[in-house]
Amino acid sequence: MSGHHWGYGKDNGPAQWHHEFPVANGVRQSPIDIHTAESKHDSSLHKLSVSYDPSDARAISNNGHSFCVQYDDSKDTSVLRGGPLAGHFRLNQFHFHWGCSDDHGSEHTIDGKKFPAELHLVHWNTEKYSNFQEAASKPDGLAVIGVFLEIGHENPHLEKVLNALHHIKEKGQQTAFTSYDPSHLLPSSLDYWTYDGSLTTPPLFESVTWIVLREPIHVSARQMSEFRHLLFSGPGEHPCHMVNNYRPPQPLKERKVRCSF
Repeated sequence: MSGHHWGYGKDNGPAQWHHEFPVANGVRQSPIDIHTAESKHDSSLHKLSVSYDPSDARAISNNGHSFCVQYDDSKDTSVLRGGPLAGHFRLNQFHFHWGCSDDHGSEHTIDGKKFPAELHLVHWNTEKYSNFQEAASKPDGLAVIGVFLEIGHENPHLEKVLNALHHIKEKGQQTAFTSYDPSHLLPSSLDYWTYDGSLTTPPLFESVTWIVLREPIHVSARQMSEFRHLLFSGPGEHPCHMVNNYRPPQPLKERKVRCSF
């Protein structure tokens, strides 16, 4: 399972990651199951402030684990502030995790409840670090907004993303993706839970301040099915549909989950 050979199968999936990435058994691993009765309101938490510039969108790609929409993070034009954060964090990319059916697929769960999918908007700490790569391994380096998707009405803001997927069906494919404001993928309420966690994919760095939004966004069953047309496999490989690309909840250990509401 060396290098980039981790995945979500029986032999290279989350249950095996600790062999190559020992931090998988660390003290602040993600995702977690959020127990609402045990999460404490913290009046010191601020409101979230997001300001994204659609012109920062650059490309969409299939990395063999999910698809990723990349943003130009060389300037302070797409930033996250407030919430539990000190300073501001620039948007680097967003991606999704989903299941093979509509009854599971999210990484975080709420009192054991799973959602069909989860959106992650990944930001890095520009107050202290010079680039994303430097920030990614630092304890205060990253901030990720997690948004649950649930089945309901069509989401018009997802259509541009879904229309691009046929260009990146296979691993390693990439195409230009411009003029997109990811704030349209946020719910109307920005109430959130927050805790100290990690990346949910290798190298599993314990560097993420997680901000998990309470209110989900809607996606239709048809739209959700479009995600599952993507492939884990690359050109010339045996086709393998991209489903169940999520890590199960990890032990909370000594951490506390705070909420803004």
